[in-house]
Amino acid sequence: MKILIAYDTGSVNRNTEKVAKALSEVLREKGFDVDCLYAKDVDPTSVKNYDCVLAGSPTQWHKATGPTMQFLDRFGKDEFSGKLAAAFDTQLQMPLSGNAAKGIEKKLEKLGFRTVMSPLVTYVEGKDIHLKEGELEKAKKYAEDLANNLRP
Repeated sequence: MKILIAYDTGSVNRNTEKVAKALSEVLREKGFDVDCLYAKDVDPTSVKNYDCVLAGSPTQWHKATGPTMQFLDRFGKDEFSGKLAAAFDTQLQMPLSGNAAKGIEKKLEKLGFRTVMSPLVTYVEGKDIHLKEGELEKAKKYAEDLANNLRP
C-alpha cells in the first residue's frame, strides 16, 4: 500500500514535521511505501497514485494553516472516492486553541476519502512552542494502530 503524508509546519521547532516523520518511520517499518512531503511540494497529479493520504498541520488561529488547506483545495468534490485518509495536527492544549485536524478531516471527507481513524492530535507547549513530552510516542502508537487498520 502506498501512503502520502502531506504536512505543513509553522514553528522554528518544526513540530508538525516531527510528527509527520514519526508517522512515516513507523509505517515504513510496518512495510508500507511512504512518501512524507511538505504540502507545498506535493505534485497534485501524483496524489491519485496513493492508496491513503495523511494530511497534517499546526493549528493556527483555530484552524489548519494555509499551505495545508491550499494543498487540499486543489482537488474537486468526491475526486478520491474510496481512497483512505486520516488527519493530524499539533496544537496548544487550551480550551480555545482550535483544532486543525477536524477541519482537515472534514475536507478529506468532502474530497471522497474514507477516514480510517479519528484524527491524531498532538500537543505543544512553552514559549518556544515545542512538543509536550510523550507526544512523539503518541504519534508512533497512532501509526501502529493505523498500520493495523490498513491491513486487509
